[in-house]
Amino acid sequence: MGDSGPGIRRGAAVGPPAAVAGGARGRLGPGRRAAALGIGALALAGCAAGAVWLFRDDLPHPLGDERACAGSEQRLPARIVIHGTPIPADASDVHYFTRNGRAVLSFRSGLLADFLRGAGIASADADLFDERHGGVGVAGEPYRLPDGLCGAAPQSPVWYYDSVDGVRVTVERSPLYADALRFPARAVVTYPLG
Repeated sequence: MGDSGPGIRRGAAVGPPAAVAGGARGRLGPGRRAAALGIGALALAGCAAGAVWLFRDDLPHPLGDERACAGSEQRLPARIVIHGTPIPADASDVHYFTRNGRAVLSFRSGLLADFLRGAGIASADADLFDERHGGVGVAGEPYRLPDGLCGAAPQSPVWYYDSVDGVRVTVERSPLYADALRFPARAVVTYPLG
């Protein structure tokens, strides 16, 4: 029932062990203290990272515009107009980068064909993919976004339109039909500001 041995009386309660020499009982040694501080620091760093991730949309955007990519020098207006034509009303996933008086804009739209014709990038009386005004991108190779532009890149196959008054456009073509755009299609437009 009870413990027995030298110095233990039958029926006596067993107490805590005798104090460690020097009175160090209950204190952490240098190795344990460092481990405890390290674990505490990791826990605080994890909490801070979680808070940044949770509130990442509330962090300041470049130029105060959530569409602007890091490093942009000039803010674009809410209604972006290229070559006299506003980007389509259904444009989504809009991102832009501005530098040295030029802008690179990326967006997705189901009304891209109307925009291209309205802006004079594609001829109103010719086929949308008329080789006199553009050409096919390298098939199968991923399209690389211009330097500074953030967001998703167009998917292959792509079609590019030759420069019209400094405006250059690359669009996603349908992978199934050679005479149609992907729906909705992503466009990357480079144009002069001003």
